[in-house]
Amino acid sequence: MSQDLTAELCASVTAAIAATTPLCLRGGGTKDFLGRRCAGRPLALAGHRGILDHQPRELTLTARAGTPLREIETALAEAGQCLPFEPPHFGPGATLGGTIACGLSGPARPHAGAARDLVLGARVLTGRGEVLRFGGAVMKNVAGYDIARLMTGAFGTLGILLDISLKVLPRPEAVRTQVLDCDGDEALARLRALARRPLPLSASCHDGERLWLRLSGAERALAPAAAGIGGERVEPERAEDFWDTLIREQRHPFFTAPGAPLWRLSLPPHAPALALDAPQLIEWGGAQRWLRAAHPAEVVRAEAARLGGHATCFRGGEAMRSPFTPLSPPLLALHRNLKQAFDPHGILNPGRFHAEF
Repeated sequence: MSQDLTAELCASVTAAIAATTPLCLRGGGTKDFLGRRCAGRPLALAGHRGILDHQPRELTLTARAGTPLREIETALAEAGQCLPFEPPHFGPGATLGGTIACGLSGPARPHAGAARDLVLGARVLTGRGEVLRFGGAVMKNVAGYDIARLMTGAFGTLGILLDISLKVLPRPEAVRTQVLDCDGDEALARLRALARRPLPLSASCHDGERLWLRLSGAERALAPAAAGIGGERVEPERAEDFWDTLIREQRHPFFTAPGAPLWRLSLPPHAPALALDAPQLIEWGGAQRWLRAAHPAEVVRAEAARLGGHATCFRGGEAMRSPFTPLSPPLLALHRNLKQAFDPHGILNPGRFHAEF
């Protein structure tokens, strides 16, 4: 069955090459709003689904890229395991391939690793019509280029993900959330101080009014850690709703409020507060800042660069025409060479990542 599904996709790519017809790759469609718009014939990938292998003792899982995230998370939960990077779904149709292609990670990212850190291997259909396998299904040192992880965050511009092997982790024995009243400046100062302490932190967020801190690990370790942090303990149901729904799935009023575009800034954790007068939300110990700003794109990006990072327009506004930070000439040349190597005919998601490719 897997060979038949792969053969169908190979035939579609081969036909697109022959007709020079661009293809717009689509899984569950829950992340279509990310990146630039691409023009081409839709190629449905959600049918290429199913968990191929799960080795609980080895902490690995391999699944076809069209497999729904919910199906994978359910199977892992039955084994007392989870996807450690807590990928956002943004809708019931979310697939593993779309998540990896967009490189999205949730609240646990700075503590458990990013999506790309958990990818062990992948089987990929390139824009040449070739099916290639990179990496494997076990943890090991990688010699040469780690192509499987290169596909993470490439938005499907380098290849169609067919199968993906991931590292998974046991679910924590216990979880506890503390909340402290403070402003953004104090929250950043507290986060910097906490980063220097051996605490079982698994997530952090300042929502504009309060600093939320999640602790995960052995039950006996959480109480003394929480006492050292201070603040108020949040009831488990409310805490789970906050992390899983309001923050990971972006249903917090900060994200859902209409108006100014939503910007995602990646910064050094020690960077000071943004010098922009606009609502902000802080995640990842200060390394991820969300901004609701009507400022021109060049102003937002200049502020991010001043603090040592970069800015991406995540939703809304004219900046979505070019949501990613413009590449420097050397980086642009590198991206162009990669595109030429994997998709020389330019048929895979053209324009999704960059105007040229």
